[in-house]
Amino acid sequence: MRTLTLRGGARVAVVAAEWHGAFGVVTRGRVQLELRDGEPGPVLGRDAGFWLRGTGVRALRNPGRRTARVRIATPNSRTVTCRSTHPVPPLPNDGGTT
Repeated sequence: MRTLTLRGGARVAVVAAEWHGAFGVVTRGRVQLELRDGEPGPVLGRDAGFWLRGTGVRALRNPGRRTARVRIATPNSRTVTCRSTHPVPPLPNDGGTT
């Protein structure tokens, strides 16, 4: 299992071959699923779980200003590669809760 950390506004591409069978759980903040057609998908909050296989998700995005974390489990201890395609400098704390 590994932890994916997304700073506010950051986006990480999902490479289907490397994320095959992956299951994620949002452990902090909010994460938006970006669909293959470029349309925004659902925004998931803390404790929300999601499968990546067969869902048409091409990226994970943090729509908020605060850091979000996702725990990723893959079958057979396969590795998951995360490559940020949109690095964003950290923003000041917005004072909200996550």
